[in-house]
Amino acid sequence: MTNLQTALNLSGYTDLPPGKVAAIVTYLEMHSPPPTLRAEAVEGWSLQPLNTDHARYRTLFRKIGEPWLWFSRVLMPDEELAGILDDPKVEAYALHDGRDDIGLLEIDFRPEQEAELAFLGVAPGAIGKGAGRYLLSEAVRRAFARPIDRFFVHTCSLDHPAALTFYMRSGFTPYRRAVEVSDDPRLQGHLPRDCAPQVPVIG
Repeated sequence: MTNLQTALNLSGYTDLPPGKVAAIVTYLEMHSPPPTLRAEAVEGWSLQPLNTDHARYRTLFRKIGEPWLWFSRVLMPDEELAGILDDPKVEAYALHDGRDDIGLLEIDFRPEQEAELAFLGVAPGAIGKGAGRYLLSEAVRRAFARPIDRFFVHTCSLDHPAALTFYMRSGFTPYRRAVEVSDDPRLQGHLPRDCAPQVPVIG
């Protein structure tokens, strides 16, 4: 990982060095479950706990995340990932359609009186079939089944182009924006060079 510092121009463009990728991150929250967010599972779907199956979790994370350049858990050492998934205050599930894992849901209850929707994603072949809405409905239900004051999530401009509006339509309200700059994980050898072609490799 490089330590090169670049000043952010808050009134125009900021050039990034080769080998870097940038994303606009939007943070969202809700303080009570929206009454209209209801989605039932398709027949044959089941939510299966992933917390103790780290290998299955990593496989599903890559399956869902590579098209969008998800890399945080790819880079994470096994011990650190285990420390998260093995924590009783973290819930991780695979959405299984009877043949394969098609979705990922992870809720983190470690913040005091809050819950974070750490990850929600759908495998490429299952997008547009209601899996995302079902997973989010389950996430909200499970989050507010506990005594929390806030449920929060963040998404970024590298994710599915409909992700931000999906969260907003589902009852989340944006409250913060940030710029995230990272080393391109494809150039580091952590992700395939040809994944996420909508984000050109420069460097």
